[in-house]
Amino acid sequence: MKFLIASDIHGAKAPAEKIMELFNSGDYDLLLLLGDLLYHGPRNDLPETYNPKAVIKVLSALDGKILSVRGNCEAEVDQMVLPFPVLSECAMVFADGCKIMMTHGHLHTPEKHPSGIDAFFLGHTHIPVLEKKDGVIYLNPGSVSLPKGGFPPSYAVWDNGKINVYELWTGKSFLTFPEES
Repeated sequence: MKFLIASDIHGAKAPAEKIMELFNSGDYDLLLLLGDLLYHGPRNDLPETYNPKAVIKVLSALDGKILSVRGNCEAEVDQMVLPFPVLSECAMVFADGCKIMMTHGHLHTPEKHPSGIDAFFLGHTHIPVLEKKDGVIYLNPGSVSLPKGGFPPSYAVWDNGKINVYELWTGKSFLTFPEES
């Protein structure tokens, strides 16, 4: 299986368009979205190219190819304007012999999540993380629109159990699992 994984678009049109472009050119099975799709929220600055209505159109064009979870900025009205489900707090994905839990990260965290999973995908912090701890792979792809911690806008790719985190605009990989020797 091959997944493009993104989080924290926060209504930014240009990053949403870039994710769509990457998805359409990459032979992916699914686009996994880890929440906070349309709104920037009261704690974040307004993203460049903020245009939630345009992001609705961009994401809607990928209906049937998206699996999404609810972020802390999603509301019931978001479900009214998007054709794919966005209000579930988590989802399970089974791929390449792995049980993957995806969530936004504001309710379930690396310190507080169900047992029996092989991988845990989350967003929320806007800081990319890729590590294996106590037998579980933890992935935060960062944010495509409002990165924090000095990181660039970023996304991740799961390709048959291998994970890379990439800079959104350059395509440069900066985190890999398993690490290459």
